[in-house]
Amino acid sequence: MSPNLESSLKSQVPALLLRRLFGVGARRDEAAAAKQMPRPSPSPPPAGRRRVFVQTESGCVLGMDLDRGDNAHTVKRRLQLALNVPTGGTSLTFGDRVLENDLSSIRSDSPLLLTRNSIHRSCSTPCLCPASKDFEHKDSSGLVEILGSSSHSVKRLVDDVATGIRTGLDPVPIESGLGGSYYFRDVGGDRVAIVKPTDEEPFAPNNPKGFTGRALGQPGLKKSVRVGETGFREVAAYLLDHENFANVPATALVKITHSVFNVNRPMNNGTPAHDQKQQQVTSKIASFQQFIAHDFDASDHGTSSFPVAAVHRIGILDIRIFNTDRHGGNVLVRKLDGGTGRFGCQTELFPIDHGLCLPENLEDPYFEWIHWAQASIPFSDEELEYIRNLDPMRDATMLRRELPMIREACLRVLILCTIFLKEAATSGLCLAEIGEMMTREFRGMEEEPSKLEVVCMEARKKVAEWEPFSPGVEQGEDIDFQFSMDVLGGYTDTIRSPRFHCSGLKGSFRNPLTKLVESMNEDNDDEEDRKEFSMHSSHRIPSSEFNTPSVHRTTSLNGSVPVLNRSADEQLPSSMCFVRLSDMSAEEWHVFIEKFQELLKEALDECKAAGAQRMKQRLGTSCKF
Repeated sequence: MSPNLESSLKSQVPALLLRRLFGVGARRDEAAAAKQMPRPSPSPPPAGRRRVFVQTESGCVLGMDLDRGDNAHTVKRRLQLALNVPTGGTSLTFGDRVLENDLSSIRSDSPLLLTRNSIHRSCSTPCLCPASKDFEHKDSSGLVEILGSSSHSVKRLVDDVATGIRTGLDPVPIESGLGGSYYFRDVGGDRVAIVKPTDEEPFAPNNPKGFTGRALGQPGLKKSVRVGETGFREVAAYLLDHENFANVPATALVKITHSVFNVNRPMNNGTPAHDQKQQQVTSKIASFQQFIAHDFDASDHGTSSFPVAAVHRIGILDIRIFNTDRHGGNVLVRKLDGGTGRFGCQTELFPIDHGLCLPENLEDPYFEWIHWAQASIPFSDEELEYIRNLDPMRDATMLRRELPMIREACLRVLILCTIFLKEAATSGLCLAEIGEMMTREFRGMEEEPSKLEVVCMEARKKVAEWEPFSPGVEQGEDIDFQFSMDVLGGYTDTIRSPRFHCSGLKGSFRNPLTKLVESMNEDNDDEEDRKEFSMHSSHRIPSSEFNTPSVHRTTSLNGSVPVLNRSADEQLPSSMCFVRLSDMSAEEWHVFIEKFQELLKEALDECKAAGAQRMKQRLGTSCKF
């Protein structure tokens, strides 16, 4: 069934059928009365029933209650009737898993994604959310509903935002950045939350600034971070910031409904454009973060006044979550005139925008604090104690429980980087030295693997040589964690043989050509990737220029939204992948971690010895904060 762009759901599906399918019994006069008074929180579904939120790859969201006997076919049928979208040749997914008949493992308030099975996807189909009153109230949920558990502070914020919406305070779209984001206000008109819909991210189908072209689930700004999944990572960063150690603002994943959200419609021969004349109430899945009142961000001010402890804590978080986009624009700065902050200073830092952390494979991270003098100061005893108490396995288990849609490959990156941080801190390395070991370098026109990647490559070689494993397993037969061709939509990434000399590492750490690398053929796609990389490497563009800048600001850094004269793919440099973590089986992964820890000690000793002179040069003769 193809969608009819000119007719609403009311003319396509009888209201009675909707009421029978979704249990809608509210009359129009009752709906009108509900707008005049605060609505109570939705009652929990009866025992044995779960409420889920199904999102199409074009961004449209449908909330529905599942009974014990419901399966994937039932869910697709409801989507087809309610949203008038074709469901033939589609799959219902939940994180890594493709759902079939049994949906018993899906907990309440889970976000599911409907994707098409074809490799060549068309992303021009708009998210058409019907204007029918019956549709607006079909799932009996509130205007803002939290997906999963959340803290009391987040629940309070959600209540404030919902009350503000009911009293007629419309959200304020944020003009800066390349993604869609909105200030939501409380009854007093104050900004209290930042909302970023997953289908309005850069590349996503309903991006309001022309940066479209891919479906949800395909590679985004980073090839290892898929479109529509940055919101999960925002929440993950908040959950991993134990005891609010790094000052990450309260964050949650929500289903939120409002007419301010953007919906692209195919116009002008398929070019997405927003129809401003017809405002429709639209439900979206989005990240919901507390708004932090601040004076400026780190890119607007010198860093000498920043507390050493605050920089260290942000850096510790960034290393754990392998943040690929920590720039000055996403570190908010608040001046405390007449008072002191948590570290006895008059400046307080808040890290935001963590949507590009926890990639599915190691990429090139970006840590701007590497260049700050505070990062060269040794860790304090309190910071070392915090690092010692980190438990990567416990953190991974927590994220599986709180964010069950997060992919296992992302958790592997978390585990690897936390182990690396703990070992490096124990060896006496400072924050800057640890960050440098994770960062790639350019030699000529070639991008070289970081020292962390070199250790990982050598560990993979040890795994490949381990007798119980066959060559077939090494090539990645574990389809649960592979970045499949279907999901990539043709944007494959290959592992390249590195041409480099890693100073500071001796013996086997020179030219670590693993069996995995040697087995990869240099095909045409690889050659094209190298050509594309050569075009961009002479003028490397940090991802911060494409990621949403600090949306807590009222204006963008350059004062306007960039004009896009080329496709999104042409404006982004290709990122190499020297070593993969996602294609290992569970048993291989266990052996890999053991080998990694063994090899890491030698690498850390070498880097510590080689870095002593660089530390003196970096600090100079004096350092005042």
